[in-house]
Amino acid sequence: MSDVSAPFLPKSRVAAVQAAPVFLDTARTVDKACALIAEAAGNGAQLVAFPEVFVSAYPYWNWLMTPIEGAEWHERLYRASLLIDGPEVAALCAAARDHGCTVVIGINERDPVSVGTLYNTNLIIGADGTLLGRHRKLVPTWAEKLTWAGGDGSSIRVYDTPVGPLGTLACGENTNTLARFALLSQGELVHVANYIALPVAPASYNMAEAIKIRATAHSFEGKVFTIVACSAVSPEIIDAMSEGRSQNRELLSRSNSAFSGIIDPHGNLVGQALIDDEGIVYADIDLGDCIRPKLMHDIIGGYNRFDIFNLTVDRTPRTSAHFMDLPPPAVDPDEEKPS
Repeated sequence: MSDVSAPFLPKSRVAAVQAAPVFLDTARTVDKACALIAEAAGNGAQLVAFPEVFVSAYPYWNWLMTPIEGAEWHERLYRASLLIDGPEVAALCAAARDHGCTVVIGINERDPVSVGTLYNTNLIIGADGTLLGRHRKLVPTWAEKLTWAGGDGSSIRVYDTPVGPLGTLACGENTNTLARFALLSQGELVHVANYIALPVAPASYNMAEAIKIRATAHSFEGKVFTIVACSAVSPEIIDAMSEGRSQNRELLSRSNSAFSGIIDPHGNLVGQALIDDEGIVYADIDLGDCIRPKLMHDIIGGYNRFDIFNLTVDRTPRTSAHFMDLPPPAVDPDEEKPS
């Protein structure tokens, strides 16, 4: 029997990083990310997934302060944010190239035109160091709307990588059924879902379990591998957000606030998961394992009714304004002749 797993259904080792940034320190967080890429690649990882907005902070203050009180923190976040063509992204691309692995990492992206505007962005970096694309979170969740503008449909894309067709969504977007379906409909087989630890959620909300449920749902429905990378809450973050607000310390220390792990096409956890603690989770995945589950439910193929249902995705890039300049006036050739 011929080997149908190669080359279009590769086997690879993947890694999910669960870690905290160096809070609001972009340079040191990029250095930490590069060191983690080197560590994961040294352990054989061909894909390294990082948490949401890992570089270099999540705006916990939106949940803990009034917007007026949080304005100073927003300015600090803005000043620590990245431009896509800046040196920090170049350093991350160089680390991916030097270690020959695909990298997905969350950043706070600064709008190149509108001062103060930020996006929750995932960078997709190829194993050759090329920036394959960026995905701006479509809809910031709840209190996050105070910090980030929404992205557009231009980044709802699947990328060809050595580990397979790869797509990504950030945090609550993994609850957006149509966004997930749009990625699956482009042939996604490896999905990176990155999150932040959210101990500030309502007391009845188990963030770790909620993350696992979402990842399991996407893998089971799409028959894909989902790599979940979640941030951790460091003592540094707790100290910063509790200064003058001692009641925040207990809240930010809640357990079961972070989950990182790898889910297979049947919806099963591959190996161990990390809950709350920093570390790297590894798994060996075989995209050939995506074939047989499709016999049960192939929601982008035989288990759908495209004569009944139709999804249209507008991937037109959006800008704040479109400028239509008048063409320069025509010049009479006779007027240009010297007298």
